Amino acid sequence: MPPPPSATAGRRSPFSALLLYVTFALVILLLLTSYSPSIPHRGRSLHRRLKLHPRNPSLSGAGAGAPTGGNGAPQQQQNHHHAAPFDPEIAELERRLEDKEWEREHYRILHGDGGGGEADEHMREWEEFLREDEDFINDDERFNLGDRIRALFPKIDLAPRDGFASLDELTRWNLEQSRADQLHRSAREMELYDKNGDGVVSYGDFRAQHNESSGEVNSLGFPWWKEEHFNASDADGDGFLNKTEFNDFLNPSDSENPQIINLLCKQEIRQRDKDGDGKLNFEEYFHGLHDHIHGYDDENADISHIGNNTVAKERFSKLDKDSDGFISEHELEPVLDKLHLSERYYARQQAAHAISEADKDHDGRLTLDDMIENPYAFYGSVFLSDDEDYFHDEFR
Repeated sequence: MPPPPSATAGRRSPFSALLLYVTFALVILLLLTSYSPSIPHRGRSLHRRLKLHPRNPSLSGAGAGAPTGGNGAPQQQQNHHHAAPFDPEIAELERRLEDKEWEREHYRILHGDGGGGEADEHMREWEEFLREDEDFINDDERFNLGDRIRALFPKIDLAPRDGFASLDELTRWNLEQSRADQLHRSAREMELYDKNGDGVVSYGDFRAQHNESSGEVNSLGFPWWKEEHFNASDADGDGFLNKTEFNDFLNPSDSENPQIINLLCKQEIRQRDKDGDGKLNFEEYFHGLHDHIHGYDDENADISHIGNNTVAKERFSKLDKDSDGFISEHELEPVLDKLHLSERYYARQQAAHAISEADKDHDGRLTLDDMIENPYAFYGSVFLSDDEDYFHDEFR
């Protein structure tokens, strides 16, 4: 006689119990493998490989040795802006690769050799360094993106220290990385002119080594490598440029030296001053300057108003602080950054892009979790264009 229904209902077959146990174990295993305390599942599981982007050292300086394009500006300035990496560790690896290439190039120039097999050997060595460094930054055990962001976040969240990374805080951080890169390149280039190794360069030293074939025009769009500009960079007036002053000389758009700022304003006035009185009247402003600085006091200004005479007069009046009917070099200072895009401009663009990618609740700031969950907003975007908000995903 078969057992009553109530008896079979309370019992499970050995096979059913085993199946239930295996299913439960698989669920637990799946949950454990999909969660990592170091970096979220959506990180490296996307099969993105981080790459290093060392710039060509012969194009990296704004200064004397930089090859020029059609208008005399250094080629890298014409092609695109090379953003500094978000992570200082990656920046250091890129600088090491740049330095090795810089040493090879200048050894070849100075000694007139380095071709053929020697050049091939150098390239193989350089590529080996590149492979080793890229293997390092793609090894989660040695370079984990989540851990790196955790380590960097307290250095970004400073003003105020409130658990959020704001646009201003990210801009400041990006600017620090850019300026560190800039100072490194300037110090490296200074070695070409500081022949006796005393840490300073005279104008005679500079002119003696300056490559005339590079032209007299840099990324500013007008002659800069003159003694007047060298002297403006000499903040302490001792007739020599130290490393900080030499960096200002090579990168005047980023300088905070009042003498350089004033000289840049003078240059802009000179270029547009048709009657030679040392200042701009409305006509000189309207036909030579207005379209370059439109919207300086309003980032959302309607571009269709650029040619509007009434709008131009309103903006002219805002710049003409003493209401004398002219714009002087001092009155031009507030819009100088519109005429010469500096690292601060690019730093802010990079910060705004990162926030747009990672700010999921659209409050205009990022938490640590926001950044960890969206690592490639910081390790994958390189700002490329001088005049468009265009980012190219390079998996940095």
